[in-house]
Amino acid sequence: MNILFLTTGTFHSINEHAGYPDLLRKFKNNGHEVYIVSTNERRLGKKTEYVDEDGAHLLRVRIGNLTKTNLIEKGVSTLLIESQFKSAIRKYMSGVKFDLIIYSTPPITLVSAIEYVKKHDGAKTYLLLKDIFPQNAVDIGLMSKSGLKGILYRYFRDKEKKLYTISDYIGCMSQANVDYVINHNPEVNKDSVEVCPNCLEVIDKSVSDDTRKQIREKYGIPLDKKVFVYGGNLGKPQGIPFIIDCLKKCEDFEDVFFLVIGNGTEYGLLEEFEIRNSQKNFKLMNKLSKENYDNMVGACDVGLIFLDHRFTIPNFPSRLLSYMQAKIPVLACTDPNTDIGQTIIDGGFGWWCESDNCNRFANCIKKICCTDLTTLKDIEFKYLMDNYSVDEAYHIVMKHFK
Repeated sequence: MNILFLTTGTFHSINEHAGYPDLLRKFKNNGHEVYIVSTNERRLGKKTEYVDEDGAHLLRVRIGNLTKTNLIEKGVSTLLIESQFKSAIRKYMSGVKFDLIIYSTPPITLVSAIEYVKKHDGAKTYLLLKDIFPQNAVDIGLMSKSGLKGILYRYFRDKEKKLYTISDYIGCMSQANVDYVINHNPEVNKDSVEVCPNCLEVIDKSVSDDTRKQIREKYGIPLDKKVFVYGGNLGKPQGIPFIIDCLKKCEDFEDVFFLVIGNGTEYGLLEEFEIRNSQKNFKLMNKLSKENYDNMVGACDVGLIFLDHRFTIPNFPSRLLSYMQAKIPVLACTDPNTDIGQTIIDGGFGWWCESDNCNRFANCIKKICCTDLTTLKDIEFKYLMDNYSVDEAYHIVMKHFK
């Protein structure tokens, strides 16, 4: 089949070890022709480019800035991206008849480009639903259903509904996501909605004792403490004020150390907290390269996941998989609507508590400190291979085309 993958993110290489490249490489290696449309934001100073790489075809469309910019420019760039994608596909891929279009959220703003290819080629469409927008923005106060912000909400809600309508299949990250989509969108055919989780090419990224020692010494991380690491976005969805309350609650825990790695709109809150409090068992680090980050995670003991307690939609953060590859168990501190905590508990490789009470978090930390973590590693890695490999996701998509 000729497969078209659309993303507004930056797509560096088909050979990169990350979720989407891993999945698309699986399609390519199974004999399918893979075409990828991604972006070159204006700040990169690059024009639209169409290149072949190891049998995959990459079209990077020059667009306005979506990241590292102000809200006005981001808004204008978001509104223009549909027409820019459609124009680039017409120009560079007019000779290709696509059989399947795969695309993901975020964002939901590629509707007309998807619709154009679907109608032109008679292609089937598969949505990889990674977030539920705009409701997630409403949950944490970034958008409202009334007033002036309500106009924006209704615009994006209409886009969301249309995206579901033009999608022949909708692959959700978990069963809670499947249930949410069906319950809140009765017009969607429930038989078209299924679980197709985050996936990757499974690689053992655990580290040896010697490497663990070297990494901890390099970054000034104690060797004699259980290290709890959070890595990823530091924004509104993570509930940074609550994370700070949790750190304060555990300030006197002498046998643990908290490491936070990442960046985002709320990074400054944690930076200010670190400077003002000089908490001895806490360290904040800016974003690392992927290789250094993977090694750092492997040198820690427990991975942390945080989600704001106000969420009504069931988020399922992909950072879970990076912890699982490193063979470190996971503590999820989230709202009660996501099923990521139940997944971790049922899988037997971690713990969960609600993100509305830092006492519960502290109690989990105490419990973990009394647990032999080595017994969880093999259980966790097997669960990863059985449930989140690209092989599994590939078969879920392809069963519709046999």
